[in-house]
Amino acid sequence: MSNNFEEVYYVLEEALELAFQGKFVVRLYDYFQSRGVTKAEADQFLNSSTAKELADEVNELDEYIKGGKDNQHQQLREAYHHIPKPQARKIRDYLASILEDAVRYRNDRKRGRRKKDSK
Repeated sequence: MSNNFEEVYYVLEEALELAFQGKFVVRLYDYFQSRGVTKAEADQFLNSSTAKELADEVNELDEYIKGGKDNQHQQLREAYHHIPKPQARKIRDYLASILEDAVRYRNDRKRGRRKKDSK
C-alpha cells in the first residue's frame, strides 16, 4: 500500500468534523479518481476503522432521527441535542454518500470495467 494513501484517512477525519459544522467538502469518488487510488486501496479503506467509524456515525444519526423513548435513544438525544434533525439528516446523507462512493469506486475499478474510446 502506498504511504500517500494514508492522507485519505486524515482528509476523511477532517471531513467528518466539518460535516458537523454544516460543511460538506469531500466527494470521495472524485477524490479517489484524482489520486489514482487502486481497487486494493479502496478495499483497504472500506475495511478500515475510519470507514467503520463513518458507518457507526450514520447508524447513530439514523437512530437519533428516528427517535424513541428507550435508554439508547435518550443517550443519542443527549449526544446530538445541539443538532436539529433536518441538519442531522443532511449529515447522515453526506456520510452515507462517502461510503457509497467508496463502494462504487471499488466496483468501477474491477477488471473489465474500463471504458473503451469510441471512434
